[in-house]
Amino acid sequence: MKNLFIHYRWFITLAVTAMLFFTAFFIPFLWYVAMGVFCLFMVLSLLDLLLLFGRNRKVTIERKLTDRWHLGEENTVYVQFENHFGYKVFLELIDEVPVQFQARNFIINRSLATDEKVKIQYELKPLSRGIFTFGHLIAYVATPIQFFKRKMVNTDTASVKVYPTTKYIKNYQLLAISDKNNLIGTKKIRRLGHSLEFEQIKDYVNGDDIRTINWNATARRNHMMVNTFTDIRSQLIYCLIDKGRNMKMPFEGMTLMDYAIKSSLTFLNIALHRHDKVGLITFSSGVNDIIPAEHNSSQMSKILETLYHQQTDFLDADYEKLLTVTRYKLSQRSFLMLFTNFESLTALERQMPYLRGLAKRHMLCVVFFENTAIKHFKETQPDTTEGIYVKTIADRFDYEKKQMVKELRRYGIISILTTPDKLTVDVVNNYLELKSRQSI
Repeated sequence: MKNLFIHYRWFITLAVTAMLFFTAFFIPFLWYVAMGVFCLFMVLSLLDLLLLFGRNRKVTIERKLTDRWHLGEENTVYVQFENHFGYKVFLELIDEVPVQFQARNFIINRSLATDEKVKIQYELKPLSRGIFTFGHLIAYVATPIQFFKRKMVNTDTASVKVYPTTKYIKNYQLLAISDKNNLIGTKKIRRLGHSLEFEQIKDYVNGDDIRTINWNATARRNHMMVNTFTDIRSQLIYCLIDKGRNMKMPFEGMTLMDYAIKSSLTFLNIALHRHDKVGLITFSSGVNDIIPAEHNSSQMSKILETLYHQQTDFLDADYEKLLTVTRYKLSQRSFLMLFTNFESLTALERQMPYLRGLAKRHMLCVVFFENTAIKHFKETQPDTTEGIYVKTIADRFDYEKKQMVKELRRYGIISILTTPDKLTVDVVNNYLELKSRQSI
């Protein structure tokens, strides 16, 4: 009985029958009509129960999905039905989608013909990373009479891992082998000189720099030979990702840390293709994960597996612990790309001694974010007293952000102030510019 549910049509028919009996008190010949309707109603009810709970009659339901989803992208879920009742049935499906979507009225209505097998699909767009767990598949089956519904449950649960999106990584891989990054709208970089890492000796052709002529090889071959150089390789590159409460700020449905992770993957992938060694450090009130910098084919997979389930917390990031750990774990001079956020100059000044400590031993680049809401208020033209106050405060916060950039540069720390949607382009540009200047 726990799987038996009454359809609303049963109540409507019962109400109509009751009204006929009530009207029969005033119009006697309707009594026979009411009795006929009531008998038919009872027969149909019994027949519907027999059809629903007959032997070996059921609808099979199966959910199919991939093991890996991507953050901020439409991901497909497939549900397959097969009708074993031997006649047409009407189906009302409830899929217990992960709690992260907060979909409390997710219902699919479908009719299935005799022995019909149908595969339907729907899309879900996750806005957070981690493990998403699907619950039961619950189907309410009704016969063509539709007086009752039978509940059928597929108790198989499923879990899917939501990873940072890798959709744009391949688009940026061209930058790893070419300096034509203006093709995708990024800033064009003028190369200055050449690096000191020798590659090969080749024949001189018109246009080669005469300063690279190898006179010893020229004397042996009796014609002009020049040295060629390539970018310095195997540099140590680390992404440092702040998981403190400052990175919990939302932007278009995702947190700042989500954007930092997406940009980190793109940036580290390009550095890996530039033959640099890449690594990762995540930290909050303590240092959580450390992946030593390496250059191998499995490094990006290792970093991706570490980042997909990272979450922000409500604590302040402890830069003192970060400085202490990097002193012992990073023995060689490295390039550190620090993703964090400071909303006031006072907040930056509290952490400045530790940032300066990092900059003494490594090349440090601090990436932090513009407040897009403040930027919107700053660009508006107020027409009320309250609007003038709001714009004045917005101007002050915007001025403080620019002062932070100057303060960092005063101590030789590279800084990037950007918006979340432009983060990846700005980070990649900065890296390529430093490589072209042979700073790293």
